[in-house]
Amino acid sequence: MSYRRDNRSSKASLLDGFDGLEEGGLRASSSHPLESNEHENDKAVESLHDRVTFLKRLTGDIHEDVENHNRLLDRMGNSMDASRGVMLGTMERFKMVFKKKSARKTCSLVAYFLIAFSIIYCLIRILRYYALG
Repeated sequence: MSYRRDNRSSKASLLDGFDGLEEGGLRASSSHPLESNEHENDKAVESLHDRVTFLKRLTGDIHEDVENHNRLLDRMGNSMDASRGVMLGTMERFKMVFKKKSARKTCSLVAYFLIAFSIIYCLIRILRYYALG
């Protein structure tokens, strides 16, 4: 019988300890640890907020850079298309000139061009030699 009484008294003490659970959860023995945890959580939230703000600024800057580079590449692509058109037109003109001219005139034109280029090249080399020397 004493065993039953001990068993009943231990059950009663256990049930008394769980009364708080039925009423809405565990209660802290003092409010200090709860305030400390809330303060730590507030600090963590502020830290995360600062990091998110920094990342938003960083991604905004990256987005601006990407937009600027895309505009630059578009302009460069348009310039390349325009120069390709000019080069194709020039090549067509050269083809027409070479078809109409005789072989002798074409060779003499190329020879005059090479001679003029060589003379200009030599003059530049001589001027550099005397300017630096």
